[in-house]
Amino acid sequence: MTERSPSLNDPFHFINERQVDNISLEFFYKPHTITALACSIILLFIWAFTRSDSALEKNIWNGLQAVLFMFIMISLICFPNGPFTRPHPALWRIVFGLSVFYLISLQFLLFQNFNDVKAILRWLDPERLNKMKLEEKEYAVNCSQVNATRIWSQLDIFAAGHFCGWAMKAMLVRHYGICWYISVSWEITEIAFSHLLPNFQECWWDAIILDILLCNGLGIWVGMVVCRKLEMRNYHWESIRQIRGTGGKLKRAALQFTPASWTTVRWMDPNCTYMRIIAVWILVVIWQVTELNTFFIKHIFAIDTSHPLVIFRLFLIALIVAPTIRQYYKYVTDPNCTRVGTQLWVFCAITLTEAILCIKFSRELFAQTQLLLLCIWLLVLLFGTVVCVYLCIAWASRSRKDNSDFQTNNDLNMKKNSLSTTTGTDMTTKNPILQVDMLKCRRRANSQPMEQAD
Repeated sequence: MTERSPSLNDPFHFINERQVDNISLEFFYKPHTITALACSIILLFIWAFTRSDSALEKNIWNGLQAVLFMFIMISLICFPNGPFTRPHPALWRIVFGLSVFYLISLQFLLFQNFNDVKAILRWLDPERLNKMKLEEKEYAVNCSQVNATRIWSQLDIFAAGHFCGWAMKAMLVRHYGICWYISVSWEITEIAFSHLLPNFQECWWDAIILDILLCNGLGIWVGMVVCRKLEMRNYHWESIRQIRGTGGKLKRAALQFTPASWTTVRWMDPNCTYMRIIAVWILVVIWQVTELNTFFIKHIFAIDTSHPLVIFRLFLIALIVAPTIRQYYKYVTDPNCTRVGTQLWVFCAITLTEAILCIKFSRELFAQTQLLLLCIWLLVLLFGTVVCVYLCIAWASRSRKDNSDFQTNNDLNMKKNSLSTTTGTDMTTKNPILQVDMLKCRRRANSQPMEQAD
């Protein structure tokens, strides 16, 4: 069998192994596999023979560091570039390698018990990761007292985190409608899971004014402004049905059942508004689950929010999400793209594994889950997705119509001006009397200022 080489025009190849265009410095983009191998072995050789191996814990820690280092080197050489080439494809190969390593680590933790996981955490940080229960701040206290001083006192480090986080999310999603919907849906998610995590309970003005309008809203606006400044591509998640009229739709439905003109339609067909609704709904649900994993992991394993382990996970997830959203967008909008990207696959595996990990190590907590409330939450997200997609479609249609009318009026005005200029020039040239009158008018106009000056 002959190996099939990927085509450059293949959509999957474009989002999974994108090549760099217009290379100016060839040195930074040429493969240096032998040099990387030599440097890696020399570095490991020096490290292994110059360190002390008397302490068991230090030996294990250095061994894990060496494993991670070699895994990153392999990812630099073997793993795909992904959909991005800036600042350098090597960065995104490292991100993909770290995501795979994180997924493998989650698989290892999945087959341990709770005490073993806590022992590993205490081994990593004996002082800050030895707690069995996390002391969390209560936000739903004295909600009836609403004033400027009370609202200002709630602006802490978490408010700054909301702002920065949503600025980054806006740069990833690049769509006002989707960003605002995810922001509102997260507040709904907090209400739906507040019976499991009391930390989700907050005052109405905290959720609406501080979170949605102030922190999230400003973050979304700043992120979209940065996108325009950097000339990043805007994603158009809404779709408008291309077939107009009842007759055309009926004909299309009839042709769907004829063998001669049968067309294979993917489940995520971007030309179908219903499938686009499902695509956006899946995006929102996975997004909510990813956010929920952050809070459940902190609550179950008693990890403080300011701990470097939490910050590193959030930073890693943010880097992973960037190519993931690009690959997902390409998959749901391009009918020729029949496979999901590798980074998207790994991200979904990470999200679901984290959810399974939380359920396994906190069965008593999740036994209190109200299934009816969970079903209502999913239905509310689905209904909100329908409203969001149709509002985006209506807004996009109106914007395109206004732009089309404006362009048409400009074209008509330009034609009228051109026609009047041409007609006036022709009449003046052909009529000698008009030429004499125009000459007299020019002389009078030139003489009037001189008379006034005298």
